[in-house]
Amino acid sequence: MTPHLILASSSKYRQELLSRLKIPFLSISPEIDETPLSGEQPEQLALRLAIAKAQHIAQAYPNHVVIGADQVASLHGRPLGKPGHAEAAQAQLQQLSGQTVSFFSAMAVVLGSQVQSTVVPTHCVFRQLSDAAIARYIAIDQPFDTAGSAKAECLGIALMQSMHSSDPTSIIGLPLIELTRMLAQVGLDPLEDTTTAPISISDTRT
Repeated sequence: MTPHLILASSSKYRQELLSRLKIPFLSISPEIDETPLSGEQPEQLALRLAIAKAQHIAQAYPNHVVIGADQVASLHGRPLGKPGHAEAAQAQLQQLSGQTVSFFSAMAVVLGSQVQSTVVPTHCVFRQLSDAAIARYIAIDQPFDTAGSAKAECLGIALMQSMHSSDPTSIIGLPLIELTRMLAQVGLDPLEDTTTAPISISDTRT
């Protein structure tokens, strides 16, 4: 039987992206500690967390394919945190104005003991932003839970002068080109019939 699919994320944006592949799935929040390790680089942090999220859910559902994902933003090699409130977001975007920020989107696909993982970077050049423009953006998008204070899937795209990536969905946090390849390796090729019976799992938090 084709394995069932779980997205180890509560992100509605990742859920919307995954739904494009037309494979039935559930979303379950992994709720793991995301504290960076000492000296950990942004790309390493994103990859470690993506694998940890997938493996955490896979322990409870060993016969399912589990997708874990994480994204870390970086300026000059330093990770950018989530602002948490408007004042911090204003300060963060003032710092990023005119700068190039790298968003590392890491992803893992786990089935039992099999682990596939990858990191897809997106390099974003921010426009020169006035304080008024930043304030308007923050009032509309309220990007307080987003690293770098920029929701590219929303009005945050207007903050950008240019974006460079091998996958246009990477910036939103789930690189679908790589994900399609990885899912095909575990029998869930979106271009083949992956229809399964309805998934029955007691924990269906989204």
